[in-house]
Amino acid sequence: MAGANGAGVDEAAFMAEAAALRPALHRYCARLLGSVLDAEDVVQDALVRALVALRGLDAPPEPRAWLFRIAHNRALDLLRSRTVRAAQPIEAADDLADPDHEPADETLMRQEAVGTALDRFQGLPVIQRSVVILKDVLGQSLQEIAGLLDLTVDAVKAHLARGRARLRTINAQPPAAVPPVRPVSPAVARYAALFNGRDWEALRALLVDDVRLAQSNLPPRVGAADVGMFFGAYARLEPVFLAPAWLEGREVLAVFAAEGDARPIYLMWLDWRDGGIAFIRDYRYVPYVIEAADLRLAP
Repeated sequence: MAGANGAGVDEAAFMAEAAALRPALHRYCARLLGSVLDAEDVVQDALVRALVALRGLDAPPEPRAWLFRIAHNRALDLLRSRTVRAAQPIEAADDLADPDHEPADETLMRQEAVGTALDRFQGLPVIQRSVVILKDVLGQSLQEIAGLLDLTVDAVKAHLARGRARLRTINAQPPAAVPPVRPVSPAVARYAALFNGRDWEALRALLVDDVRLAQSNLPPRVGAADVGMFFGAYARLEPVFLAPAWLEGREVLAVFAAEGDARPIYLMWLDWRDGGIAFIRDYRYVPYVIEAADLRLAP
């Protein structure tokens, strides 16, 4: 079906399918990267790249496989930029384990992987990490994984066996001591207090002239006048309650549907410059980001 650009691709239909895949893409990238925040950046970037590439195609690709491949490659780029040690060569995969070995209980394997903390996946080489996440967390078939990672099915089986064994060893180790939560900074405490008091004008006064706002699936806003409308939108919504918190070493704001709720529904975080707000990231429209987050409320 032709889209508005005259090509043989219906962009709106494709991107609707892409939106439905966002939570699964994020679950994969979060475990691959060990960060729910970096994962959402990768997912957003992957979808933008997919949309640009789509406009040059005469026929739409199969959305799931194509988007997972783009997100996988972008996540690997980020891992390389962190100078993380590369996985062992793919060519050696067939020698890692018996490719005909079948685990005794697939359900237990999946339960263990789903319950594993994000940071513990970082103990696996990247290729094993990818295979275990795709198979045991997302339930993809061996054939689908082989196609995504450019492996043979036997190589996927080998990496899966080795990755599962290593993950069991990692999970058997006691967790590292958790450092105490740092106190909230005065700037974030003030922002939360003003937001909870619905003092929108005072919040607008904190915006620097070239402030930026990102809301994942919405176009970015730039400039104090445009970003100031963000607070107007919240003024029209049902009130939410902000509480300062820490996530992945970053000071964030946990957003609760009501004060006293046990679990937040999404996140925000801010960048500051010279006492003013230079950047706002609002995860209202992608609540899946918080699902696996190791969020700790500030004292």
